[in-house]
Amino acid sequence: MKIFVIGQCTLHWGRMEFGNIGNYYVIEPFFKELHRVYPEADIVTTFQMSEQFCKKVNITCVPMDEYYGWKDDDLTNAYRDYAIANVYKSTGEIIEHTPFVDDVLNSDLVIDYSGDIWGQNADLVGKNRFMVGLLKDRTAQLLGKPTVMLAGSPGPFTENETLPFAREVFANFRFVTNREPISKEVLDSFGFDTSRVYSLACPAFIFEPDSRESIKPLLKGTILENKRKPVIGFMLCGWNMLKGPFSRTDWQDSEFEIYVELLTTLIKKYNVDVCLMSHSNGFELPPHFKPIPGRDYPIAEQLYHLMKKTEVGDSVSLLEGVYTPGQTKAIIANFDMVISGRVHGAIAALSQCIPTVIIDYGHEPKAHKLKGFSMVAGCEDFFADPSNKEDLLGKACSCWENKDKVHSELESGMPSIQQQVRKNFDLLKTIF
Repeated sequence: MKIFVIGQCTLHWGRMEFGNIGNYYVIEPFFKELHRVYPEADIVTTFQMSEQFCKKVNITCVPMDEYYGWKDDDLTNAYRDYAIANVYKSTGEIIEHTPFVDDVLNSDLVIDYSGDIWGQNADLVGKNRFMVGLLKDRTAQLLGKPTVMLAGSPGPFTENETLPFAREVFANFRFVTNREPISKEVLDSFGFDTSRVYSLACPAFIFEPDSRESIKPLLKGTILENKRKPVIGFMLCGWNMLKGPFSRTDWQDSEFEIYVELLTTLIKKYNVDVCLMSHSNGFELPPHFKPIPGRDYPIAEQLYHLMKKTEVGDSVSLLEGVYTPGQTKAIIANFDMVISGRVHGAIAALSQCIPTVIIDYGHEPKAHKLKGFSMVAGCEDFFADPSNKEDLLGKACSCWENKDKVHSELESGMPSIQQQVRKNFDLLKTIF
């Protein structure tokens, strides 16, 4: 059996693997779960992964350009594939061979994995990207291959000429699984056929951290080596600021005021320490691959320096290392509570039954997945608005004051959530 994995998560080499840590939390269990369901399958993907990763999860990469290459002819090539498939649908004849058409024809199953950018946000990544992705999906469908979309958070959508075609493509997926329940509501509101949509959970909930023993050297000299007080982990990103874009580098001290007040309040009120950390990495190429701090780190560092000027500065620390996803999740396990603006940083905590506050995005484009993930974990009461100081402070204080109860509820509920994760892939057995 051959499985072809495509989708909007087709990105340049390193982006899925060595950048935003949350991407890796998803993609490793995604491929491992496919092999659990189909142990002998050959899995081919347009995702650009390292040779080490391909060996680890037993996949093969094909050129990114088969899906989308950030080139002027991307849309033209997608329409050519679509035309070939239309002729095949009518006549049973392949009038022209292209790499994408051939990889579809050689596959038994085509899977679209697009995360949270199957919709209008895809075009923020590249010109005509959503339309190109739709054409690729429809090509596979017209070529007679079972096609599904797994573990996504589709939407929102723009009311334009692309939307009717998006509905057509969506209606021809054998089924669609979402990582949270809000996406189905979004799809319904835009007139999509959701009769074969399952609201489940994100594969990140079953990502395995490194062992606690293995990361002990990383904790030496940090606040986590010998905890003198309970420690609240705090992860912030550019999305949590009230003014975008998220990739800005000119953050003003005044933009951190709400977070300085939040952390100061928690430290004084509950006699805790706070540990700031980044949940994104970067990397340098060429000539030699080198992991470096990601764009979240300067934000954490700026907040750290602001906190050191306050009366509670001695209770605040900053983790300065560049950690792998496995190490990062293992480090998070040492916190007594987590406040995270990175949704997968929150999942890293929640999946280890740590009481967690999720900070919403503060500016457009908003992402409904954050609230949806909080609902999956049963912690929507701790989903906080960064533009509302009372909401943010109130929910953080409530989470701390109820942390024992929240921990117990997470422990009892996590097996069910992990079962939902595996259902994303078990449903494939309804096809083969």
